[in-house]
Amino acid sequence: MGKRHRKKPVPMNMSREIKEDLLPRLKARYAQRGREGRSRMLDELCLDYHYERKYAIKLLGGKLPEPSGRKKPGPDPKYALIEPVVRTIWLAAEQPCGKRLAPALELWLPHYERHHERLNSRQRQLIKSVSSATLDRLLAAARAAHPLRGLSGTKPGSLLRTEIPIRTDNWDITQPGFLEADTVAHCGGSLAGDFIWSAIFTDICSAWTGGRAVWNKGAAGVVAAVESVEAALPFELLGFDSDNGSEFLNHHLRDHFALRKKPVGFTRSRPYHKDDNAHVEQKNWMWPRQLLGYGRLEDSMLVEPINELYRQAWGPLMNFFLPGLKLAEKWRERSQWHKRYEPAQTAYQRLMHSPKLPRKTRRELRDRFESLDPFALKQDVEKRLKKILRGAEVANRPKGTPPQWG
Repeated sequence: MGKRHRKKPVPMNMSREIKEDLLPRLKARYAQRGREGRSRMLDELCLDYHYERKYAIKLLGGKLPEPSGRKKPGPDPKYALIEPVVRTIWLAAEQPCGKRLAPALELWLPHYERHHERLNSRQRQLIKSVSSATLDRLLAAARAAHPLRGLSGTKPGSLLRTEIPIRTDNWDITQPGFLEADTVAHCGGSLAGDFIWSAIFTDICSAWTGGRAVWNKGAAGVVAAVESVEAALPFELLGFDSDNGSEFLNHHLRDHFALRKKPVGFTRSRPYHKDDNAHVEQKNWMWPRQLLGYGRLEDSMLVEPINELYRQAWGPLMNFFLPGLKLAEKWRERSQWHKRYEPAQTAYQRLMHSPKLPRKTRRELRDRFESLDPFALKQDVEKRLKKILRGAEVANRPKGTPPQWG
């Protein structure tokens, strides 16, 4: 018969209660022992509790604090004091990331105290010092999931492709006034039939964005949307760039820019190159999708309420109080691209820092900013949006079906 092997004892972890009771006595004995006695104590501790010898030496020698369990990942518990304040502003500011939320806190805090509660000096200090990464960890439990992507409704317009050039030169991105344009379909799951579209326009320099709702993206409706947005711009329109959709490549819009005292340059992007209009493409989520979702809007009576929402509440909230990131530089190292972004700012802040904006215009913008309240704008958005979505629900409900809302 072979030798009978005895099972080795399984090392057990030292519980918190044993550590609190046993470690002080072990440290006292370790300090009184000689070299051989300390070595035997270390051998026993490593064998019984499966510690590394170097760790056991530091533990008994008093060079480490008494272990009390592994520290949980996440922000320092001190920031729990400001979590309700940050969460309230984060929800009202349309759930931005930490890099955009950090500069937004400074804009929203004075209005927060008017609508909610006054902050103590400790809370002010923590909010002033909190980093964007800590904000992301602090709000991890409250972050909402992103919905699915929608359909693309861009159909190529070949009518004026030879007359409207592809933009091959670079505009002066330090000068406000050069707009990129795009449309978003509120079609639900099908592009068939009649429904509402949102036309979005973004300034490359400041990221100032305007939007208008149009019915079926007809040429006359798109031109009217362009005129409305242009009239509301705080700067002069200098250039206009769109994709190759038929809503833009038509005689109505071409004549609108060409037949004026000071013509506006009208160019288009390359077909199937969405990056050519990257500034407005990234606003498609922030403007119509985050606000109106992916449902179908097929009631023409909702066009004007949506336009009032864009003009009077959503536009001011986005342009004056919600900071956005802007690419500062981009470079390639071997096969990898690296990007560096400017500190997050609102479109209003970028315009105020622009030396090419007249002093009178900056003064008017400052007066308008001081007259606005982001929490009041948010409440106005929710009030108007509730009426629009109720109207859409009524329009989409089959005949004879009772409403589901109160």
